[in-house]
Amino acid sequence: MPPRQPPAARVLVVDDDRTTRHVTRAVLAKAGFKVAVAKDGAEAMARLKAQRYDLMLLDVWMPHVDGMSVLGRLKRIKTRPRVIVLTADDTPDTLLRAIREQAHQVVQKPIAPVALVALVHDALKADGQPIQVLSARPDWVELSVPCTRDAADRLHAVMAQLETDLSESVRESISYAFRELLLNAVEWGGKLDPRRRVRISCLRAKRMVMYRIADPGKGFKTEELDHAAINHPDDPIEHMNIRMQKGLRPGGFGILMVRAKVDELIYNETQNEVVFVKYLD
Repeated sequence: MPPRQPPAARVLVVDDDRTTRHVTRAVLAKAGFKVAVAKDGAEAMARLKAQRYDLMLLDVWMPHVDGMSVLGRLKRIKTRPRVIVLTADDTPDTLLRAIREQAHQVVQKPIAPVALVALVHDALKADGQPIQVLSARPDWVELSVPCTRDAADRLHAVMAQLETDLSESVRESISYAFRELLLNAVEWGGKLDPRRRVRISCLRAKRMVMYRIADPGKGFKTEELDHAAINHPDDPIEHMNIRMQKGLRPGGFGILMVRAKVDELIYNETQNEVVFVKYLD
């Protein structure tokens, strides 16, 4: 007998726009998912109480019961689905409120069908460890992220959405530096242990953006990292060979590139905390 196929994942689409609901249902049903729809938060809660869903695609601004209220009420449901917030609202307040209420991800609408299907597949197979919002002030955002690559990727997307008011070149520099240093913290300081967490602070001032990343490890000495490009100044590819031999994440020029992208890069004495600064003028 052929192996039994796993049951199709159940997805609930919640949006007050009729066209969006039915187009999304058609796209996901064609991709093999079992899809139900709800026109507002009240109908979504009724469906969640009657049927278990693996994933919910949730709009924010809806009549009667909005998306944020739905996220708050999910605490009462034993079989809480993973939630992706799909919204045209790109304000930092909405983004951080959704993450605080343990939305798995926040994605801007509209989204192309192929990207939507990939998003759902990725969310269903992700580890699902929550990102914690410790501070959500416009000038001081602080978060705690579990030491997994999936959580690091989701956090990178969150922080990128907070910097949309900056120029493209500044956003690109901050994004590169943040991702590289965050992955280093998760992989080396946290040893990819989801029970351990990295703490991130982002401070915004008129003339600068500053990030602080503190990992749970004991630190390191740069000169002992034989896989780092900075320790092979005369051979630009030797560190890549060493990384491959050790089975490490493919990397380019890491800290060397970070130093080139930002204006200040400062480690504490044990090097388990790092601060970088990008000036805005």
